[in-house]
Amino acid sequence: MPVDVGLARLSNDLIAGGIVAYSLGFLGFALDAAYGNHARAAAKSVLRVPAQVPALVGVAAGSAQSAGSGFSGASADGPAEGAGSSSSARSGFARRVGLAAIACTGIGWLLHLGAILSRGLAVHRLPWGNMYEFTVALTFAAVTAFLVILNRQPARYLGVFVMAPVVLALGLSVLVLYVAPAPLMPALHSYWLAIHVTAAIIASGVFIVATAATVMFLIAERYALATAAGKPVRLSGLARIMPDAETLDRTAYRAYAFAFPIWTFAVIAGAIWAEYAWGHYWQWDPKETWAFITWVVYAGYLHARATAGWRGRKAAYVAMLGFVTILFNFFIVNIFISGMHSYAGV
Repeated sequence: MPVDVGLARLSNDLIAGGIVAYSLGFLGFALDAAYGNHARAAAKSVLRVPAQVPALVGVAAGSAQSAGSGFSGASADGPAEGAGSSSSARSGFARRVGLAAIACTGIGWLLHLGAILSRGLAVHRLPWGNMYEFTVALTFAAVTAFLVILNRQPARYLGVFVMAPVVLALGLSVLVLYVAPAPLMPALHSYWLAIHVTAAIIASGVFIVATAATVMFLIAERYALATAAGKPVRLSGLARIMPDAETLDRTAYRAYAFAFPIWTFAVIAGAIWAEYAWGHYWQWDPKETWAFITWVVYAGYLHARATAGWRGRKAAYVAMLGFVTILFNFFIVNIFISGMHSYAGV
């Protein structure tokens, strides 16, 4: 069937609108972070008890959560009256901006969904047959995972670290990876496209959110340790807007534990599709090899946490390595290394 040009153009317009909405959401989360940080800093400055600084990091995070925000809040002990009014005003502004950022993200999500649906209707197939479409679907999965977490817990603190890569990836997809809508390559005409690629998209999107939490954990842990030792800390202002390191580590672990079985299913489904299409379950094609490497790294991360008692920085580094393998597979293998998956194109 011929491509519906009108729907294809609508998809492009909706993606552009989604990028604008996500960008506004990112800006709102950044302002929420900045003003929420200033509010807590004003509250803390009145106490001036160096021995309590490490504890205050956890107190501020707990106060932020009780206020319904991953950023905003003041010390539970309460500041002096003058500082309290200023801190309260900043905290109130941060909360309003944070809620506006969530609204912008929700609008962007709806536009994003409309772009995917209209692209699929325009080409009369599932719209993830090339790198552009895969990136659009992948970022949609990441935003969806973020909104689900946000609905379950006060996690606005993740907004900056999730929306930044989403906006960058969508911008890259439009400016560099864009492919005009067209029918699928013959080799991709299979119901396994809906099974294998969809599972990879969902898992990769959740991995993005988990990695964002891991990066925040590394910053928060470094800040807590250095503050306890009385040492200056880089990115200290950024670290003060976060929950305690334990909360971030737990959020990241749960996201990895959710995404890993889906990635496992994607690898198995890919092998079954390979046997159906090429007559072999596994041929060490570069793309399937790196997908397996990603599986091994994340399996090692979860196994170490479950059996060896790994917590904190060591486990976080393993998880970060897993995301590096995903990025290598997506950018280097897809673009620069030829293989049996090369027909997917850019």
